[in-house]
Amino acid sequence: MMSNKIFFPLFLLLLLLSIGFIYRVYADISISSVSVIVIDTCGNSSCGVSETCSSCPADCGACVVPPSGGGGGGGGGGSSPADNTKVTLTGRAYPLSQIEVLKDGKIVASTIAGSDSRFSVSIEGFNVGNHIFSIISKDKDGVQSEVLSYPLTVQDGVTINITGIFIAPTLSVDKSEVRKGENISIFGQASPQSSIVIGISSPQEIFANTVADKNGVYLYNYDTAFLGYGGHEARSKAAVNNEISDFGKTVAFKVGDKTVYNTNLGCPARGNLNGDCRVNLIDFSIAVYWYRKPLSTQIKSLEATALNGDGQINLIDLSIMAYYWTG
Repeated sequence: MMSNKIFFPLFLLLLLLSIGFIYRVYADISISSVSVIVIDTCGNSSCGVSETCSSCPADCGACVVPPSGGGGGGGGGGSSPADNTKVTLTGRAYPLSQIEVLKDGKIVASTIAGSDSRFSVSIEGFNVGNHIFSIISKDKDGVQSEVLSYPLTVQDGVTINITGIFIAPTLSVDKSEVRKGENISIFGQASPQSSIVIGISSPQEIFANTVADKNGVYLYNYDTAFLGYGGHEARSKAAVNNEISDFGKTVAFKVGDKTVYNTNLGCPARGNLNGDCRVNLIDFSIAVYWYRKPLSTQIKSLEATALNGDGQINLIDLSIMAYYWTG
């Protein structure tokens, strides 16, 4: 006869197994009972649960849902989700430059321009409604272009093609202050072989012309003897055939009695911790080492100018480095 010491554990095991089996059976029943199987018939002038305008154009009229909230105002972006939305941006930047597309202020796509500076990038499957799409580029030195923005109203199943984009040239100067009568070098990158117009602010804006080389690089040495003392700004635009860009970012410099050279040409505004005008794995490794640690005096000073200035290195600082990443 089986002893109680053996029988009770076996009984308990069989009971647990039985409960588990019953639970699985009833769990399966309860799950299956809420499942809904829908069979849609395309072309019956009614909109089934799984039908869309793209899957069944014949019933599209019945599947259109009027916007909620009445007719007041224009409504905001992202009113309803749609898998068939698409925006394509095509144009010119700089040879082999990095292109970034932002939707409502957030980067959603990136690509690299060809050696001829042309690019095309698409964004798909986002909410219908009103959005602002922006595009920026960076030249070979990491200098960022002016931002181009396009407010769009996006509808389901509609592809919007934005063509003829011409990103304005970048521009830098070799001196933050130049002694009157000396030359100041004005340079940057644009579309290859493009005609460059440089505007220099004065009581009346003065214009100069040059041509970008096959890599899109241009340089103009301007004689400051024609400029008055004080602050000035330079800007540039490019033209290729019948295409003309807008003027790009303005860069300030001063005409005075001494010359002060720029030492941070092309340096990212933030993220550069080791002073090489790049944001890459070296900077990242420095940040990781000091991540959530008490900062030394030197690192605290770097964090204040190169990161977000809160006296510590955390995820916010790493996100800043990711944004300004040059590689």
